[in-house]
Amino acid sequence: MDQATLLDHLIELALEAGSKISELYNTDFGVETKADGSAVTQADKLAEAIILAGLETVAPEIPVIAEEQAADGHIPEFEDQFFLVDPLDGTREFVDKTGEFTVNIALIKNARPNLGVVYAPGCGKLYYGSANSGAFLQIVKPGQARNTVAAAKQINARPVDRDNLIAVASRSHRSPETEELLTYLGAKEFTPAGSSLKFCLLAEAIADVYPRLGRTMEWDTAAGQAVLEAAGGAVHVLDDGQEKGPLTYGKRARDFDNPHFIAWGKR
Repeated sequence: MDQATLLDHLIELALEAGSKISELYNTDFGVETKADGSAVTQADKLAEAIILAGLETVAPEIPVIAEEQAADGHIPEFEDQFFLVDPLDGTREFVDKTGEFTVNIALIKNARPNLGVVYAPGCGKLYYGSANSGAFLQIVKPGQARNTVAAAKQINARPVDRDNLIAVASRSHRSPETEELLTYLGAKEFTPAGSSLKFCLLAEAIADVYPRLGRTMEWDTAAGQAVLEAAGGAVHVLDDGQEKGPLTYGKRARDFDNPHFIAWGKR
């Protein structure tokens, strides 16, 4: 299957999962706590089931690492190619009803995000991108078909202006260390955002930099990184204040958690 066709399939799965999440958003859903202390809802589980079933049909030969399955200890064997799935990134934002939650599906090849889809049903923004075709944004409300709405537009990260730096960081997980780094970078403005939307704001040329000094998992970041890199941006490991090369994937020895990182627009 060619890359464009696969990407179209991933987009449809993200939209389907997003529609299911939206159905549950205004209901009296329950919230459970996983072993790591994070929240999980029925929406996480149902969205993941939709995506896993779809991937099994579309690309059964490619292993899938998905957040809720991983939380239950189910990690498949994989080599140089696999999917990373976060069915509901920003569960806390979903529970708090901020609207800033996303569905994330990425294909990893040789430890790098090759293509990715980020769908934010709360605002109807569908972001997708690949290394070959660039990054795109389409407005698709939950339940709408893509062929009934305005066509996607290509998006590009903007050149970083160090004298007028706009930073984006987590609405729920900011730390004193993050504040210190933003001050060091000389950020003139700050835009809060939840979930993987932070990468997409850079890809959409709304902000310039996103530092993350707290814990994240690979499924939290892969799709957003794919979109941002397709838009001309970059995501680098941050070690003791120094950038150490691109953020990579398949880190089994770390149990798939990420080191600290910093994401940039076009530099």
